[in-house]
Amino acid sequence: MAFLHSVPAGIGPAVRRFGPSLLRLAAGVTVLWFLVREVGAAPFEDGLRAVTWQAVVAAVTLTAFTTLCSAWRWRVIARALGVDIGLPAATGAYYRSLFLNSVLPGGILGDVHRAVTHGRRAGDVARGVRAVAWERLCGQVIQAVVTVVVLLTLPSPVRPALPYVLAGVTGAAGCAALIVWGAARRGRPRLARAARTVVADLRRGLLARGVWPQVTLASVLVVAGHTATFVIAARVAGCTAPLGELVALLMVIQTAVVIPLSIGGWGLREGAAAWVFAAAGLGAANGVTAATLYAVVMLAAVALGAGLLLGDVIRRRRRGPGPSGESRGLIRRRERWRPFVAYRPHPVTGLGTALTRRSTGREAERLVP
Repeated sequence: MAFLHSVPAGIGPAVRRFGPSLLRLAAGVTVLWFLVREVGAAPFEDGLRAVTWQAVVAAVTLTAFTTLCSAWRWRVIARALGVDIGLPAATGAYYRSLFLNSVLPGGILGDVHRAVTHGRRAGDVARGVRAVAWERLCGQVIQAVVTVVVLLTLPSPVRPALPYVLAGVTGAAGCAALIVWGAARRGRPRLARAARTVVADLRRGLLARGVWPQVTLASVLVVAGHTATFVIAARVAGCTAPLGELVALLMVIQTAVVIPLSIGGWGLREGAAAWVFAAAGLGAANGVTAATLYAVVMLAAVALGAGLLLGDVIRRRRRGPGPSGESRGLIRRRERWRPFVAYRPHPVTGLGTALTRRSTGREAERLVP
């Protein structure tokens, strides 16, 4: 009986730890299995064979542009929240996160790595995480707005259902906002603090006069770059649809990739491509081929992130055991301010003891040049 009672206790932590990742993996594999059953494996093979060095070079160039714009957007938001980061460092960190998002389940673990690493280096992990969260949210919201505008302007098979989708999304967002507001009004401290933090970030950060125009411009450029890469992949794969119709279809596919239920978008991307291409009369197999080609060239385009991560590992091993980056930063700050701290000798031992009185602290601050 004791053994029976111990089994759930051992399984529970494992399920909580690996369950979401396994669920995302299962979702992507299920969609791929269904596609292979419906259209066969030939479209996937055609997508792999259609990869050319010209397509890879175009994807690498456009991804460098979109990554630079994404890093610019992140830097603007991080600076507004008080955890500034340089553009070169932000670009390198973004490449790392793109590669991790492409090979790990969920598509957000790279962003988590980027947020925690920057937060530790800046001395405030919470603000670092909020900066990345706001950056990702702003990018996805603006992408959704651009997608709606494109679908309302250009012909597409989802255009008739778009008003119903917008009404459903608006209703769900409104219900969620009412639930959070009601919970905060009932006195739940955690939700109340979260609501105050969100309001403060919006008021003093993202909605500031010099912040939101840069974030909007960077996000629009990112969407344009990703769409251009997908158009090139579709053309190389042999799609001859008019450019306007193709752009509308590809915007729908990019929206489906945002859903965190696969590894690197595999499965959902190909499923969405098969659906929209079939609905537009272009053939589901052609959609799978174009999506496969796009996935391969994008993986090659973010391979720089793998090189940067490998370089980080090599530097850590050469450096050997020692304090972490956060600890080294704290040590440097302490050494920098040590000459300005007043000390009082202990009456018995004669050893220096830091004065902690407010007047002494103010006097020490006054002496700082």
